[in-house]
Amino acid sequence: MLARLLRTHLRPYAGAVILVGVLQVVQVIATLLLPSLNADIIDDGVARGDTREILRLGAVMLAVSLVQVVGAILAVYFGSRAAMGFGRDVRARVFSHVQGFSAQEMGRFGAPTLITRTTNDVQQVQMVVFMTFTMMIMAPILLVGGVVMALREDVELSGVLLVSVPVLAGIVALVVWRMVPMFRTMQKRIDEINRVMREQISGIRVIRAFVREAREEQRFAEANERLFDVSLRVGKVMAFMFPLVMLVLNLTSAAVLWFGAGRIEAGQMEVGALVAFLSYIAFILMGVMMTTMMFVMVPRAMVSAERIGEILDAEPTVVEPERPVVFPAEGRGRIELRGVEFRYPGAEKAVLHGVDLVAEPGSTTAIIGSTGSGKSTLLNLVPRLFDVTGGAVLVDGVDVRDVALEDLWSRIGLVPQRPFLFSGTIRSNLLYGKPDADDDELWHALEVAQAKAFVEAMPEGLDAPVVQGGANVSGGQRQRLAIARALVRRPSIYLFDDSFSALDYATDAALRSALAPETKDAVVLVVAQRVATIRHAQRIVVLEDGAVVDTGSHTELLERCETYQEIVYSQLSAQEAR
Repeated sequence: MLARLLRTHLRPYAGAVILVGVLQVVQVIATLLLPSLNADIIDDGVARGDTREILRLGAVMLAVSLVQVVGAILAVYFGSRAAMGFGRDVRARVFSHVQGFSAQEMGRFGAPTLITRTTNDVQQVQMVVFMTFTMMIMAPILLVGGVVMALREDVELSGVLLVSVPVLAGIVALVVWRMVPMFRTMQKRIDEINRVMREQISGIRVIRAFVREAREEQRFAEANERLFDVSLRVGKVMAFMFPLVMLVLNLTSAAVLWFGAGRIEAGQMEVGALVAFLSYIAFILMGVMMTTMMFVMVPRAMVSAERIGEILDAEPTVVEPERPVVFPAEGRGRIELRGVEFRYPGAEKAVLHGVDLVAEPGSTTAIIGSTGSGKSTLLNLVPRLFDVTGGAVLVDGVDVRDVALEDLWSRIGLVPQRPFLFSGTIRSNLLYGKPDADDDELWHALEVAQAKAFVEAMPEGLDAPVVQGGANVSGGQRQRLAIARALVRRPSIYLFDDSFSALDYATDAALRSALAPETKDAVVLVVAQRVATIRHAQRIVVLEDGAVVDTGSHTELLERCETYQEIVYSQLSAQEAR
């Protein structure tokens, strides 16, 4: 998966990658030439007292050093641009792909892991790409070039490498073998930390209301400790590796000095050549260490790439039709459900089965039932937040699966069960419904939604700030703002998913009264738990265990539907119900 990500997302930076490769080669060649020039200065200049030769070779060394520095700077610059661009593109692709997920895929992965994979996992892969440009290209060239130059200085002394290099390779292999499963566990632990933090931040009011701060602190401490444990194990392996590498490096240098001194004494080697040989040994081992460092990072990047790949390979269950059908021009949003069935993947029992329902324009159709009867699921099938597993959902006689998603969504104003406001202002949230709406339209929508009074009371009015999720306004105010957002859009279909539950009876009644003229030509589909909210609907559909048990007006159902009677009399007295 790592190779696939690199192949796909580094293609736009092919020119920069080639340039970085060339610069790295130039840099390494310059680096390898310096010890040889230094040896010539010692043997041909210092030993013979030839000042002119020393100055000449010194000037050459300065020129080579300048080339090395310039090559290193340019390689890091272009490598950084390519690596950061790669990370940006991968994040954008993951985000774009997640945007196409249905509620089913969102539930399968969960928000915490999606956040981790889009941020931390992408960062791990991005870091390996950057290190590749600064190390991985250089390391093998430095390693091979160091061996060639060492052999050029003294073939017999190079026999020391036959011992040290395989030992280093064995250390690297052992480290990689140990660290891959640890990094996989580490990323899961980060997911867990994010999940716990997200729950605690989102549920802070509940936590305080039930005085569970200590318990939540313990939960976080446990998740934090588990991440600490696996991080500590990774740190121990890395702490074990680097001293071993340095030990091999120092023993190799000591062996070179030991055997090299004997060869100098025997007249088989010059001092400058030994100094250069030591430099090449350092370069060889540096190449091995750089490779080791890469091998430490690559396993984690591979794990992260696998996790990113799981997101990118997840096929959304709600997809655009190959040949979209256009809604009829005269259509007004009529909704029809024919033998609808919905079953979650792997579930033994269908949530909905055999549901037939018609919602006509200009009327309100309400859905009521006990908890878990499938009301919200049924409503979510209309905008294709889920796709039916049996039967069909039709709008204006067209199966919603045959219509372009944007065309479908443009006709729907959805007020979800848990109204969500985005960070920004009241104005920016209302403009989600219609980006080009003017202030008059916004205030009118707020007035209908019974939200005008509290917005006017805010010093900034429409420009009053809203924090993430709308946490700085009450639940009832959030619901009214969400209703206003839908009203600004002026859709042909209104979907209210228990959207009046946080309102008091007076506000509920006033809102429904103000809504009637605004939605007189639209289809209104309402899910509610409260009988008072839906008793005046033209049609009420009663759900029980995922099936329609009866349909009719409030009066009709109160006379003949036992399930509806149980719901009504649990909330109202017999006199109030009439």
